[in-house]
Amino acid sequence: MTEDSPGAAPRSTPLTRLTGGVGRLLRQDHIRLGVLSVVVGVAAAFAAILFREGIELFQSLFLGFRGEWVASFAAAQPWWRIMLAPAAGGVLIGLLIQYAMPGGSAKGVPDVIEASALRGGRIGVRGGLGSAVLCALSLGSGASVGREGPAVHLGATIASWLSRRIGLGRSSVRVLLGCGVASAVSASFNAPMAGAFFALEVVIGHYGLQAFAPIVVASVLGAIVSRMHFGDFPAFTVPGVVEVSVFEYPAFILLGLCSAAVAILFVRSVDWAEWATTRIAVPRFVRTGAAGLAIGLIALLVPEVLGVGYEATDLAIQAQYGFWMLVLLLVAKMAATAIALGGGFPGGVFSPALFLGAMLGGAFGIVAEMPFPQHAAGAGAYTLIGMASVAAGVLGAPISTVLMLFEMTGDYQVTIAAMVAVAVSSLVTRQALGHSFFTWQLAKRGLTIKGGHEVGILQEIKVRTLLRTDQETVGPDDDIVELRAHLLKAPQAELFVVEDRKLLGILTLADLGSAAFDLETKKGPTAREAMRADPPFLSAEDDLEAAVKLFAQIEEGLLPVVEDRRTKRLIGCLHERDAMRAYNKALIRLRAEEHGEKVAD
Repeated sequence: MTEDSPGAAPRSTPLTRLTGGVGRLLRQDHIRLGVLSVVVGVAAAFAAILFREGIELFQSLFLGFRGEWVASFAAAQPWWRIMLAPAAGGVLIGLLIQYAMPGGSAKGVPDVIEASALRGGRIGVRGGLGSAVLCALSLGSGASVGREGPAVHLGATIASWLSRRIGLGRSSVRVLLGCGVASAVSASFNAPMAGAFFALEVVIGHYGLQAFAPIVVASVLGAIVSRMHFGDFPAFTVPGVVEVSVFEYPAFILLGLCSAAVAILFVRSVDWAEWATTRIAVPRFVRTGAAGLAIGLIALLVPEVLGVGYEATDLAIQAQYGFWMLVLLLVAKMAATAIALGGGFPGGVFSPALFLGAMLGGAFGIVAEMPFPQHAAGAGAYTLIGMASVAAGVLGAPISTVLMLFEMTGDYQVTIAAMVAVAVSSLVTRQALGHSFFTWQLAKRGLTIKGGHEVGILQEIKVRTLLRTDQETVGPDDDIVELRAHLLKAPQAELFVVEDRKLLGILTLADLGSAAFDLETKKGPTAREAMRADPPFLSAEDDLEAAVKLFAQIEEGLLPVVEDRRTKRLIGCLHERDAMRAYNKALIRLRAEEHGEKVAD
């Protein structure tokens, strides 16, 4: 048979060998994730750039100018425009959310955390893109919210969409989600280390090897793309190298305590504002319009509250404000942000947290340097430390905020001082609230993310995949003799009482009492008389998490499984040992995936 005859094997050429080798290489999970991290990193960075351009476009329409130095430009605008622009934006946002957004709400960082922990990384494209437009409109009309959170959600949306198109597994989807988040944060702040660790710390929840390398790649690419477009400039202009005295560390601890108080008050103020606005029975667009009008009125007196507030933050770092101006800006920004978020404006909290921290740190620094000005680090250094410590308390991300400060300043002494304040602030805030701002929002929805990654994988395992059919069933009118015979064969010495295949109750040796052991008598209760009616049970569509929780609440090691909760048609049973074996295997597989290891089935 010749090479070219019909039955011959295909001839191997250098090109086919090369393409085959590339195909085999790309089928390896870690190589494929590395390639996809490049794609997601670049795409998320460009998305963050487009988002910022969208903000400026809406800003030119509503406020009449472009640029981040909103307060200076706002001073040149007529008063009525500054007052009415946020109100007009609020009305439009309220209408769009009510009639155009899936679920009737804009999305943000909490939704990314929920998707990573509980929904296998699934984020709706329509909701993601719609939220980005709404947040750009929110910021462009002057609402006092942050832009980094929406950029994070947009980057995660791109990663989620790509993951679904390719058909990645749960663990790989979460890693790619982290890549989108890291790139978005990195592109926003020109801080690749902070971007990578924010994704690992807040979204992924672990530092496993499989996640670390792709996320770092995506974060670096986010910074590179951002620098190509905006230039290689830090998010804020920082002072030169600062000398920090060892005697100032008690002041840094006190600043951490003050930062925790501001972080707690900020989270609570948003909660109070949301509670107050939702108690008013008006259409959504009226509520957001009224919130916008309130922001506009505050901005007439303090224009620095408009938008992300980077201009005021930058000036605070440069020590351009006096003590009382810093206090005024702190109070006004907290009020404006609480009204915006509580009133229904979509947006993030990263920028507001940095703003509040800058004002607190600046005011604290002015007071701290009064006794020994020649030995003080200066108000600018305290401003930077305040930014990191308040942001860490609000976001629940101490590592990434410290790294962001280090990338901004390159100052080792200031970073060490910030670590002290951040540690104090994070600890006190977590003890007082029990949550970061993000997990607090999820808790209000009834979602608990503690152990959420484990919960997510348990929720994917359905009871129907674990059930057995070795249960013993009896009729409700079976007598004691029949019950004894069935008990001898029943697993866990437990009988299910059924009628026309419908579960009525369960029955054990303990329920029969002494009649179960008195073999001489045929007198005793029937199954209906001895059974426990309305017993605990599982449906076929319940997940492993629900099964484990139910076993923890009962004494039996066997649970009936019904087809659905309406008919209670018995289809099998679940043994506790099977549930716990599946639980342990799921956790072992999760830990192995986090470290890029393979586990045999």
